[in-house]
Amino acid sequence: MQELKFSTSQTERLDEFLRRELPAAVVECAGSKRSLSGVEGIETTQKNEVPVFSNSKIRRLILAGAVQVNSRPVLRPAFELRGHSNITVRFEAERFFYEKQPDDLAFEMSDQAILYEDENLIFVNKPADFPVEQTITGNRANLHDALVDYLWKRNPSLRNPPYVGIMHRLDRTTSGVIMFTKTRTVNKEVSEIFQSHNLTKQYLAVVEAPRGTDACHPERNCNHERNCHPELDSGSQFTVEMFMGRINGKSQQGKWGQLSEARGGQYSKTDFRVLKPVTVEGRKCLLIECSLYTGRTHQIRVHLASRGLPILGDTLYGGARAKRLYLHANHLSFTLNDKNYDVSAPLNL
Repeated sequence: MQELKFSTSQTERLDEFLRRELPAAVVECAGSKRSLSGVEGIETTQKNEVPVFSNSKIRRLILAGAVQVNSRPVLRPAFELRGHSNITVRFEAERFFYEKQPDDLAFEMSDQAILYEDENLIFVNKPADFPVEQTITGNRANLHDALVDYLWKRNPSLRNPPYVGIMHRLDRTTSGVIMFTKTRTVNKEVSEIFQSHNLTKQYLAVVEAPRGTDACHPERNCNHERNCHPELDSGSQFTVEMFMGRINGKSQQGKWGQLSEARGGQYSKTDFRVLKPVTVEGRKCLLIECSLYTGRTHQIRVHLASRGLPILGDTLYGGARAKRLYLHANHLSFTLNDKNYDVSAPLNL
């Protein structure tokens, strides 16, 4: 673990201070053992010139909890330094100088991706491995920007980019139905629908067919160990309920799991129904319909993994490696201003 210390009496933002002072200190810390050329978020020119760190790299460092001001962690890049301040930056050199490049799908919005549209809302069939919105990792292509560009090209007479409101999200790895607003006037009503869960959201998940004969019925008294599965004939149903929350450190890839209410866990519930056996990427699998009552982070992934049925491609929760994570938002329905919206997108296997 590397540790760098700074002092200042100026009044300025923390991220601006670090962007100015950190590069030279990092170069001195790295010495001649490491070249910074080609590292994401760091620009270098001549051999002995101090590099420039991107705003997103500084922001990630702060949000990761690696920066303290006067011995207290600060997680706000816009934190204002006032009076005399002692700043400490701790980081692991290998993690700082190496960043995993996103494996996002190359995607361009087209008419075929539009599932339904009216004057207020637009529903899009999101591809897997494509983020919904911009992230702190830099100028990544994303669905929101692609939709704005698509609508603007469709109506080039507009002087400014058309409005597109994000009202809910899907994980980058999840495909399927996602809805955006086209006018600000409906945002309040749509937000209330999602906050009150006055809607129907159904997903499809592909899981590997469990091996072995150990089985249990979800209504029997069973502790659902990892090798214990509900009866999984077509049409069979089971429900998972638990309090869940984040179970690993914030400096690691986010992982959620069962967590008691006393420790901050939030209630979650999903109904599952086995639709049919399928073969995906040469593996015997089951196609499962998932109906959400709540919307916790990674809820379906955690609930299925807790029953020994991790989603195919979901290596974070024990699933086998695959071309993608096979979770798909296939149905979204609700009523807005006396109009019924009922939109589906098939999962192509």
